[in-house]
Amino acid sequence: MGFRLQIRSSILVFFVLVPAILAHKSEKTSLVVDTNATVAETDANYICATLDWWPPEKCNYGNCPWGLSSVINLNLSHPILTNAIRAFESLRIRIGGSLEDRIIYNVGNPPPYCPELKKQNSEMFGFSEGCLHMERWDELNNFFEKTGAVVTFSLNALYGRRHMQNDDWQGNWDSTNARDFINYTVSKGYKIDSWEFGNELSGHGVSARVGSKQYGKDMIQLKALNDELYAKSESIPQLLAPGGFYEKLWFNNMLQASGPDVINGVTHHLYSLGGGNDGNLKNKILNPDFLNKVSSTFINLASTIRANGPWASAWVGESGGAYNSGAKGISDTFLYSFWYLDQLGMAAKLHTKVYCRQSFIGGFYGLLNTDTFLPTPDYYGALLWHRLMGKGVLAINNNVSRYLRAYAHCAKARDGVAILLINLNKKTTYYVDISSLNNIEPSIIEQKGVEKGSFSHVIKRSILWIGNKVPVDDLYREEYHLTPSGGNLQSRTVLLNGRPLRPNQQNGAIPDLAPVLKDIKSRVKIDPLSIKFVVHPYIDAPGCK
Repeated sequence: MGFRLQIRSSILVFFVLVPAILAHKSEKTSLVVDTNATVAETDANYICATLDWWPPEKCNYGNCPWGLSSVINLNLSHPILTNAIRAFESLRIRIGGSLEDRIIYNVGNPPPYCPELKKQNSEMFGFSEGCLHMERWDELNNFFEKTGAVVTFSLNALYGRRHMQNDDWQGNWDSTNARDFINYTVSKGYKIDSWEFGNELSGHGVSARVGSKQYGKDMIQLKALNDELYAKSESIPQLLAPGGFYEKLWFNNMLQASGPDVINGVTHHLYSLGGGNDGNLKNKILNPDFLNKVSSTFINLASTIRANGPWASAWVGESGGAYNSGAKGISDTFLYSFWYLDQLGMAAKLHTKVYCRQSFIGGFYGLLNTDTFLPTPDYYGALLWHRLMGKGVLAINNNVSRYLRAYAHCAKARDGVAILLINLNKKTTYYVDISSLNNIEPSIIEQKGVEKGSFSHVIKRSILWIGNKVPVDDLYREEYHLTPSGGNLQSRTVLLNGRPLRPNQQNGAIPDLAPVLKDIKSRVKIDPLSIKFVVHPYIDAPGCK
């Protein structure tokens, strides 16, 4: 009787497990990286994040997620905040946002009237004008120096203009307040990498707009001011504009009106996922066809710059995925990393020099949680990108499923290639063979037992060329596999190679991001709904030298 029960139990287990096994598939595939030349190049500090001006009263969809995260009130002494920026060694911070064109700088002789920011429903964005006191500016710059931040500051571009009907603002920009502010900054020796001009005033604008020719004229004035005030400095900050949503005609006219070598970076904003209250966000993020749609914006802006301002480069000045503070339970979870890392890869490939995430802290889309300062999964994805992916972008030829996203760069600060793999497929595990188009000298002796054209074949042919005398059996690649805690895509905890990433509870130190080492002869395994950075330090990449 017991034996028959055991048989029945085994049969039952079999029929329960078989559908689950059949539901998950595996697929062998291959990627070919062209290492002979780069197809694009990012800035060394491609990863960027914003500090915004929003006060605690900023609310969307019944949530008020900004707390004390603004430029004015952020706790600069919090150990996790300090360590989170230091971990990058040179994280670009963009200070700006919707309220920047309402901020007065409390400096000058005499200083202008400088009111404190407060809720005022009749005003732009529902808030009054605000004030940046120089004591706070001193604190911020001491913090930036301590953490190694690279600073972009976006200036008030509405100062002195007249508000006409609707959202139109007319008249010349009054540079007096900006001049006093920049002059103070220079006198204190504060390092500013770049000055940006205005926030979302281009084209149709967001609550305010300025004409393209007027904007170009104002940029010429800012250029003259910048050159004058930094005349005795070792370096002159770059100038960026317009910090708005791309509209071809307006951007064309602005570049033509400002003329050669005035604007160094053409900044545009992206919120390609729609509003933070969109109930379809999860499906959008995991839909490769939807993710591809934004590529047209990168392509069209690059075309505009080539035709009208080839001296400038394209920057994403602000991108938070979902606008209006992001989406609770999505923007701060592992799920968002599929959108964020994919867009980092796509933007770099399509000639974007810098990509600024909205925000570093604040809203639901912050890289740090507003209340606890704990890093979100996207923070660790950004940090891995910054540490592993070099400036040079490499082309990938592949015939893989559109659900397997792949981006290749020169490895950062070392030989080899770094690859980002994003598996959007819910059921399929991919086993990826990576090879190179690089032509190795034919005199190199090919080793037997390796399939010709495979990555292992390329590695083995490259060993003598790179002077590495280690036996091929002892060569490894690095893998950084990101998955959500408990398999829950909407978890706020990310696992790196199965280990949860959390700051040290005593001192706020960011955890080590250690790879696992894999034999180069094996295929790269990428599980369903997971992300993996792969570094091949031994592959020859002449285009990266």
